[in-house]
Amino acid sequence: MEFQLDRTLEILRSTSGTLRALLAGLSDEWIRCNEGPDTWSPFDIVGHLIHGEQTDWIARIRIILEAGELRTFTPFDRSAQFEESRGKTLGELLDTFETLRESNLRTLDELNIQPTQLELTGAHPALGRVTLRQLLATWVVHDLGHIAQMARVMAKGYADDVGPWGAYLSVLKDRS
Repeated sequence: MEFQLDRTLEILRSTSGTLRALLAGLSDEWIRCNEGPDTWSPFDIVGHLIHGEQTDWIARIRIILEAGELRTFTPFDRSAQFEESRGKTLGELLDTFETLRESNLRTLDELNIQPTQLELTGAHPALGRVTLRQLLATWVVHDLGHIAQMARVMAKGYADDVGPWGAYLSVLKDRS
């Protein structure tokens, strides 16, 4: 599939509802399960997505549009959610994510990105030169990757209980 901004927005708009449909009302056993030490639970992942909405996507889009490669992106703290989510409920996190995503989508709409701007470049602290098109595509794939991660982590909660069907369930074998 070729990148199209309107297709990008389809996914970005649907993520909040997808998270709520997957996680709202579940017991702590589901939302706090993980794949072992140094892995993330669905609760942790929602916190991570919130941190991205607060500090990453729109900030980097603005840097590309306003400064290009003259200003390197601020490094992203991939584990900030552990402190920021402490003491909060999943419902609070889902509400926060939804509010932030709606705000960021309004901002994106207000930026009125034109096709010619998609090739503008910025400077990633580890990856070097990146385009606005790549950043926007990454935002979508990041959402989808973490939704898949949540489903995988939750599926593994029953890995020992599926018996011989485990041979057919690839979600139980994957870890990334």
